[in-house]
Amino acid sequence: MTISGIDKGQPVLVVIPALILLLLRKEEEKGSPLTKEDVLSIRDNAVCMTVPYSVAHLASERRGYDDISLENAWEDWCQVRPGLIGGGSS
Repeated sequence: MTISGIDKGQPVLVVIPALILLLLRKEEEKGSPLTKEDVLSIRDNAVCMTVPYSVAHLASERRGYDDISLENAWEDWCQVRPGLIGGGSS
């Protein structure tokens, strides 16, 4: 069976906790914007699990958002960061 054309049993890597949360926490601790090197280092040192795609999809639905992509971590972070930092949704 497939979900959006992807085999629901296909193994995928997920970051625990979500990479977006790790980046947000690290930026708050640092007190200044993360650099590309910071983001890639955090990604590279994050705890990951391999789970079936269906499990990763369900986790995203339950938490209410998709995590940023491991492959495009810097680009995705630059896109979502403005809405997360400084009360972007007031």
